[in-house]
Amino acid sequence: MERYQEEFIDFMVESDVLKFGDFTLKSGRKSPFFMNAGCYVTGGQLIKLGEYYAKAIHDAYGTDFDVLFGPAYKGIPLSVATVMAFSKLYGKEIRYCSNRKEVKDHGDVGILLGSKLKDGDRVVIIEDVTTSGKSIEETFPILKEQGNIKVLGLMVSLNRMERGKGTKCALDEIRELYGIETAAIVSMKDVTERLYNREINGKVIINDEMLAAIKAYFAEYGAEGMSL
Repeated sequence: MERYQEEFIDFMVESDVLKFGDFTLKSGRKSPFFMNAGCYVTGGQLIKLGEYYAKAIHDAYGTDFDVLFGPAYKGIPLSVATVMAFSKLYGKEIRYCSNRKEVKDHGDVGILLGSKLKDGDRVVIIEDVTTSGKSIEETFPILKEQGNIKVLGLMVSLNRMERGKGTKCALDEIRELYGIETAAIVSMKDVTERLYNREINGKVIINDEMLAAIKAYFAEYGAEGMSL
């Protein structure tokens, strides 16, 4: 891992975004870990978050793109924070764009917030995490309806490494279905390697018991070809 990826894992825990325990997901699965990007709530947290995303996007896609698209709702602050960080770190002005859940018919009309999309735009999508690909399923057609744009890829903060709709992880399914690249700042494999028997704020985050629970979860729900 790069240094910023190690720092990002610690940052998720310190921000109470990545938690370990006993959680029931929307899918009904019982998971020993849970991520909620809605817990990034302060200015300082959003500054750091934007920088972590910007570094990961730069590593995966370079600077040769024009727009960062954040699907509503959580993608909106992610895209704003990240384009600000990208400008600061790499001197490249990337435009941000997001969608509305409902089309606005007065004032700033349309389905989009932020920058409009135009022919020739190269777009990277930014999200917090994806387990089923539903958000991309909803927003990909919106992007394509805007004109002759090229979606380069998707960046999420955490690859949960579990099965999506089929046997592969959601990021692999999205890559195959839409023909775009997919990447994450870190994976659950990175997380377990970083946090196992490691103290943060005086507490061991992943001890032997929690590691066993995580491995049992992946034995049942882990994606094809992925292991801790």
